[in-house]
Amino acid sequence: MKTKTLKKNKVNVVTLGCSKNLFDSEVMMAQLKGNQFDVEHESKQDDSEIVIINTCGFIDNAKEESIDTIVRYAEAKKEGAVSKVYVTGCLSERYKEDLEQEIPEVDAFFGTRELPKLLKTLKADYKHELVGERLLTTPSHYAYFKIAEGCDRPCSFCAIPLMRGKHVSTPIEELVESAKKLAAGGVKELMLIAQDLTYYGLDLYKKRALADLIDQLADVEGIEWIRLHYAFPNGFPMDVLDVMNKRDNVAKYLDIPLQHGSTNMLKAMRRGITREKTEELIADIRAKVPGIAIRTTLISGYPGETEEDFQEMYDWVERTGFDRLGIFSYSHEENTHAFNFEDNVPDNVKRERADKIMELQSGISYELNQNKIGKTFKVLFDKIEGDYYIGRTEFDSPDVDNEVLVKKKEGYIRLGDFANIKITSADHYDLYGQIVD
Repeated sequence: MKTKTLKKNKVNVVTLGCSKNLFDSEVMMAQLKGNQFDVEHESKQDDSEIVIINTCGFIDNAKEESIDTIVRYAEAKKEGAVSKVYVTGCLSERYKEDLEQEIPEVDAFFGTRELPKLLKTLKADYKHELVGERLLTTPSHYAYFKIAEGCDRPCSFCAIPLMRGKHVSTPIEELVESAKKLAAGGVKELMLIAQDLTYYGLDLYKKRALADLIDQLADVEGIEWIRLHYAFPNGFPMDVLDVMNKRDNVAKYLDIPLQHGSTNMLKAMRRGITREKTEELIADIRAKVPGIAIRTTLISGYPGETEEDFQEMYDWVERTGFDRLGIFSYSHEENTHAFNFEDNVPDNVKRERADKIMELQSGISYELNQNKIGKTFKVLFDKIEGDYYIGRTEFDSPDVDNEVLVKKKEGYIRLGDFANIKITSADHYDLYGQIVD
């Protein structure tokens, strides 16, 4: 028996995982709205007839969060708090049969490329005229911008090809049209995302075409920052840096997950690069684009990682001085190449090693931030929290990087606008400043 009145044809979309999943949810929401559904993202009202959960299946913690969320809504369905529960995304792609058996309360499970099938289940049409349309879940002045799907890399630890399939680039002309629509709606910053940005174009144009794409996106009126996420180091297309230097609206920022700093581990991970070659690449990038901010992601506790391997990574991080860095404990994933190896680094050692790297990075970040004091930066403001306007420089991406805090009493700043801010103080991950007229 239903315990509350549910709004018919109201859909609550819940997104878990990365920005690529968020992009997919935004596309799905546009299709639902085009089919006359009342759609919300992570609704606070809790009065939706239908819930669609877009899951992540990347590592253990993400899988647990996805399963917990599915179970919570399955229970809500039993209690009459929702009528229908559907699950899509990476976890559903990877473990559909298991999930169907374990959580039968879910009405249907869909894979990562089954949006038309999901819509058909809801008695809705996949509207081709809406291709490229999205309902943004981010603040209206920035958007994640997926340029390709899937991955062809053979990395031993990664299950993404199992969930997302082979690399498929979106044609340049389609992406430019999408960027124009976003700009017309007030978007000023595009964050380019893909499983592997640097592979872009090889399937369509038989060459790496990321530089060509960025150059054309930079022509779109209203786009003031273009930011690059998730580049692969092996075969990195250096002509991208030429465009970065040439175009003022391409942020001097690069997110390039390097995964490890030990050649032994990089070989075991099947990354196709050594620590020495990685160091050369970072040096070349910095030489070509002075002042560029480089973010990377690492893994601690990969099978066979010795104290010597970890120390090699630690020393490399210390030498390199990355602007931004995150690190994950290794997750032993079924059907990956690494699953053939014994997961022989204890969980507590994985965590200790990750903590040591983050403690090192905290000190590096503090020193780099101290060097910003007294300098003036162009800052894009995203939100208000307490007594502060909060924004970012071109060297920072939302949610993962430094923030710039300006006291509201300093003067009025409209969210989504840029302002010149002089940095007056800094700590490990935040900059504080005042408005410069």
